[in-house]
Amino acid sequence: MKTDGFIDSDPRRDLARQWVASQMPGLGRQGWWPNLDSLRPASSDASFRRYFRIDGQAPHEGDSTRQDAREATSLILMDAPPDREDIRPFIKVAEIFLSAGLQVPKIIAANPELGFLLCTDLGQQTYLQRLAENTGLDDDHQHKTRTELYREAWRSLVKLQTYGDRSGLPDYDTTKLTQEMQLFDQWFLGHHRPIVLSASEKDQLATVYRLICDRCTAQPQVIVHRDYHSRNLMICPPHGPGVLDFQDAVIGPISYDLVSLLRDAYIEWPEELQIDWAIGYWQDARQAGLPIAQDFADFWKDFEWMGLQRHIKVLGIFARLYHRDGKENYLNDLPVVMRYAVAVARRYQGLGPLAKILERCT
Repeated sequence: MKTDGFIDSDPRRDLARQWVASQMPGLGRQGWWPNLDSLRPASSDASFRRYFRIDGQAPHEGDSTRQDAREATSLILMDAPPDREDIRPFIKVAEIFLSAGLQVPKIIAANPELGFLLCTDLGQQTYLQRLAENTGLDDDHQHKTRTELYREAWRSLVKLQTYGDRSGLPDYDTTKLTQEMQLFDQWFLGHHRPIVLSASEKDQLATVYRLICDRCTAQPQVIVHRDYHSRNLMICPPHGPGVLDFQDAVIGPISYDLVSLLRDAYIEWPEELQIDWAIGYWQDARQAGLPIAQDFADFWKDFEWMGLQRHIKVLGIFARLYHRDGKENYLNDLPVVMRYAVAVARRYQGLGPLAKILERCT
């Protein structure tokens, strides 16, 4: 039975409350005063993490001691069971992204051993939610709002990519890229659309994966968020989007995060609009001195090949989320991802064997 969004018996929630209570003296010295009675669910994601929101008071800028200087606020409590998730990468990458000038949650307290983290709240409206609200407006207003949001997102991305301190982030290398695509073999072909490949087809698919990896790893390497899309970007004025879910950041291909943004699994844009926005990013990236292709046509090809790698991976991940973890809502997003993958696989030489397999799945 559930009460107010909680399962009645929830040992992790009870432990989280105890942990926040134990942090109160230190939080108070910093000017933070959370109200534990307000603890309530905020969201969950594709991992084993879940999030709670806590109302409270925050220190006013420049004065954390005076009670009358505090401001009403809310905080986010991350619950990441340590046997399933490690919050240390989140802490590390948050520091990097903050130093790069991005809006990310400020970490106020953390206990990696228990799997709890308390941080500032970047708001309750994602890009996806704002874009959904925008659909009722006239065409000109819709286009203006969309372009403003995406321009802010790609400019924050350029900030991240120009940041020089990579601080030991792992490389997004051929081994990792290949392992991700093989999730498609294991979970999409193996469980979701059961198709038995011949030995020849398996060899051809492996050759295609090598071709994709060669094309992607040849791109300039920058800091990569890895899930830079409309569900992980928050409406957070006035300094651009709030950025979430960055703990898996790596050093990888320069086009990766842009293709995550423009060919999002959760919202689909016409290709001409994708190209317009990609040109805007490409121009800003060149102006910022990033080592990007000098010809946009070359960059667009890099973008498409990188997108194919990501979408093959996502087909596998979404199938796994359903068949292994029981998260059936991700099935609704499979058709968009499949359309992206099929279109690119049909377009470029060397990808024909993959295109044929994808077509058998539709």
